[in-house]
Amino acid sequence: MSNRSPATSSLSEVNQSIDTTASKKKGFGKILSFLGPAYLISVGYMDPGNWATDLAGGSKFGYALIWVLLMSNLMALLLQGLSARLGIVRGRDLAQANREAYPRTVNFALYILAEIAIAACDLAEVLGMAIGIQLLTGLPLVWGVSITVMDTFLLLYLQRMGMRKMEAFIIGLVAVVAISFLIEIIFAKPNLGEVALGFIPHRLSSEALYIGIGIIGATVMPHNLYLHSALVQTRKIDRTDAGIKQAIKFNRIDTTIALNLAFFVNAAILVLAATVFFKTGNSHVAEIKEAHRLLPGFLGNLAPKIFAIALIAAGQSSTVTGTLAGQIIMEGYLSLRVNPWVRRLITRLLAIIPALLVIIIYGEDNVDALLVFSQVILSLQLGFAIIPLIHFVSDKKTMGNFAINTTTKIVAWLIAAVLVYLNVQMIINQASGVFLGTIFLPKLLLVMVGILFVALLIYITIFPLLGSRKKTPSIQMHPAIEIFKELVIPQFNKIAIALDFSDNDEKLLAFALGQGQAKTSYVLVHIVESASAKLHGTESDDYETRKDKERMEIYVGHLQSLGHVAEGYLGFRNRAKEIVRIVKELNADMLIVGAHGHTGLKDFIYGETVNSVRHELKIPVLIVNV
Repeated sequence: MSNRSPATSSLSEVNQSIDTTASKKKGFGKILSFLGPAYLISVGYMDPGNWATDLAGGSKFGYALIWVLLMSNLMALLLQGLSARLGIVRGRDLAQANREAYPRTVNFALYILAEIAIAACDLAEVLGMAIGIQLLTGLPLVWGVSITVMDTFLLLYLQRMGMRKMEAFIIGLVAVVAISFLIEIIFAKPNLGEVALGFIPHRLSSEALYIGIGIIGATVMPHNLYLHSALVQTRKIDRTDAGIKQAIKFNRIDTTIALNLAFFVNAAILVLAATVFFKTGNSHVAEIKEAHRLLPGFLGNLAPKIFAIALIAAGQSSTVTGTLAGQIIMEGYLSLRVNPWVRRLITRLLAIIPALLVIIIYGEDNVDALLVFSQVILSLQLGFAIIPLIHFVSDKKTMGNFAINTTTKIVAWLIAAVLVYLNVQMIINQASGVFLGTIFLPKLLLVMVGILFVALLIYITIFPLLGSRKKTPSIQMHPAIEIFKELVIPQFNKIAIALDFSDNDEKLLAFALGQGQAKTSYVLVHIVESASAKLHGTESDDYETRKDKERMEIYVGHLQSLGHVAEGYLGFRNRAKEIVRIVKELNADMLIVGAHGHTGLKDFIYGETVNSVRHELKIPVLIVNV
């Protein structure tokens, strides 16, 4: 139950970045320090995929399916609580725990399925935001989908601002959605007595059952289980039993508040559809755009605008958390880390390309079908996240006193069985149309995929129960610990120093001398970046070039007067390439370079010399913050 090292921790750039152990955090302040992760989770429970199922349920069956929403919310409360428990107690996210528990081949299959789920989730967000933009501005869906790629840069900006500010941004968007539907409900004036009757469970018709399955499938999403187990690790907690118990308690409060807010939003969408459409005989309204089109006739001209703004906010907030989940899955399963904006761009393109193809080839009328299809794909992945999670939090060897009790275990397995059954049933219903055709190949492919699906599901259920089998991590976090037999202290014969001829040079030269020995020689490097130097290179003879030559001679002379071997070289045109060229040509065995702390836009404007240089050189590079 110990913490992970920063190098292998989940979401390492923000891991334990929020300290809940500070002495000044007491009472309500202590609780507030834990609140946040579940709000990022809650947006997945009110994304555009949920809107589609809630609208269909309310317009077709009135208030009759509210109890299904409540049931799915209770399921989500338990499962998200288990996910948070795993992250708090073991310091592992779900992907990391899988990697340590299952064989490599199985983990690769789980990784691929998880990536497909992320892409499907992002597809729903893309379509939801594009529809919202179209409803608000009249912009064609093709352009709306294309615009959504820009939120790649929004996520990058949010991550640079820190975890607390990202949480505040998401909570702000969630508040927009919640307030929007509160206003819509006030406009609609539903009969509260009839709404209350909808909370009573009752037998559903086959069509209502299908919609109910869709509601559950759209509510409990696999990527949220991965995400929650990582987000709780952004809090630094006291690692004693009392501290862990307190963290679990406060995260339970966080989860309860956030998911009940999500339940309110989903219930509000269903109640709005039931009041405005079902009660007026418009039970055919099952699409987002159609609901928006009919709202003015019932609630006035302001309602559609509020509806569209809420849809954009839901899509934007969900897409940020979906990207974080993708990062967790890639790092957890593969121990592979890529820049957040690259990860975001790849995920977004995987969602945008199918959306654009459907819109261009089949037209905008088929977008809602694609939205439903994305929920079907998500439903297919659910069992592969829930079953390992229950195994992990039930294991007394790794969870100790914080393993779930027998009652919770039974309820969790019942929920898993119900969700897997309902989602498999939904897949069968969706695929039944294929078997009505006469082409043999699609049937064969579907049967083969179904067999693999069931086989993998059975395997991940049974494998952890084989306690007699010796378990070894399928992908080790670190090599085995060995005592260092002999430490070879490097001796640097020629150290290169990249200078910018500013007040920082003195610090760089001091570090260089600190790394050197009596026989070490020093190579001073400066890149002339005047317009003439960029154009004429070594033939440049402008004022800046001449002054740089003079300063280089002064630096070299000063080092020589101190008894050191030193020489100076000027480079021209491209800063990073010239530094690399000079260092290689002179066979320097170490480079010292200054880092100015540029981030974001400044990196784009001034360039990223340090990163460019260190990736091109095979020698040690000492980076000095100046």
